[in-house]
Amino acid sequence: MLTVFKLRTAYRKPACNALCQPTPIVQKIKVILLKIHQFMKKLSFLIIVIVASFGSVANVSAQGCVALRGSGAAYMVAHPDEESAQGWIFTSSLRYFKSYKHYSGTTENIARLTDGSNVINHQTTIDLSLVRIFNNRWSLLIDAPIEANSRSSLYEHGLVNGVYIKKERHTMHTFGLGDARVALYRWMFNPLTHKKYNLQLGLGVKLATGDYNAQDYWYNVGPGGTNVLRPVDQSIQLGDGGTGFTVEANTFYNLAKHFNVYGNFYYLINPREQNGTRTYRETLAPSLANEAICSVPDQYMARVGFSYTSKSGFSASLGGRVEGIPVNDLVGGSGDFRRPGFVLSAEPQANYSFHKINIFASLPFALVRNRLQSVTDQQSSVKYGKFIRGDAAFADYVVNLGISVKL
Repeated sequence: MLTVFKLRTAYRKPACNALCQPTPIVQKIKVILLKIHQFMKKLSFLIIVIVASFGSVANVSAQGCVALRGSGAAYMVAHPDEESAQGWIFTSSLRYFKSYKHYSGTTENIARLTDGSNVINHQTTIDLSLVRIFNNRWSLLIDAPIEANSRSSLYEHGLVNGVYIKKERHTMHTFGLGDARVALYRWMFNPLTHKKYNLQLGLGVKLATGDYNAQDYWYNVGPGGTNVLRPVDQSIQLGDGGTGFTVEANTFYNLAKHFNVYGNFYYLINPREQNGTRTYRETLAPSLANEAICSVPDQYMARVGFSYTSKSGFSASLGGRVEGIPVNDLVGGSGDFRRPGFVLSAEPQANYSFHKINIFASLPFALVRNRLQSVTDQQSSVKYGKFIRGDAAFADYVVNLGISVKL
């Protein structure tokens, strides 16, 4: 995901003077993506039915308050023998989910749903990627996401020092470019002599192109109950503020004429500990003082499953997928505010290829959701002499649609 410019257009509700209005082109892009965002809310049920009727490769996707970025892995859309010619592949994919169920550990906090205090995130991302194939072993990926996010909550719009001034639900939004990524890949075995199996390794750089201090209005929390412009929650920020390094492995093994097993692994190393963006969580309750600044966490994804490919160009796969944010990073510190956790999903996917076009859809649906105890939770547990673990909102499923074109 790579770009040479940066959009910082987290939109805000109050009017602005002419000098700070977005350009007509940016405004048109925003309107189009927000319409898609609304359309995907209505379309998601239909996609569930279609994809579930069929039963390989999708991006790392966000999962609610566990703020996984969409700078994802799994470029391996074709076997190396299908990529022998030099050229370009352009891919555009759309991802949507709604998170609204709160978990602490693996236990769902059903009371948050019944009393209406749950946080509801809607997130829509359009990923634009370009792959340069040098030969049947080497390739380069350039990828950039455009995001439209919304977050509806109660506590951010009236909770001050543990007491509600008002109990009103309001919505905050962000829109713009996310974190871009560029990666280099190599098939480790000669595709001409290893058609039954192969292993692809990738190394990349994740750039801090997304706005990690996007702001919108918090209601009722200013002097006299006024509204205050503050950074939005970490889960709908457009970027994490860190320059990271990605490690990937993609593999397949041919079991029979039309049947394969596949595996994908992706890990993002973010050396930066925190990005300086204030969370204002210390204003919600004094006990959250150690969560006043946003962390810059690592993230990971792994997939394994079976796939079937027909002569007609249709293929389908079914596998397992786990993705998450660790409690402790591989490099650098792990303090400040993060919501570590993971999602274990079953992932059906269907592909159809014709001429130089590949159309795909997938629907990972959650089987296990686990909000882990963060470093700040551990610190608070020691300080107050009791076990403390925050919660996070998760999605039931993620809708992925996309198209690839060989140029």
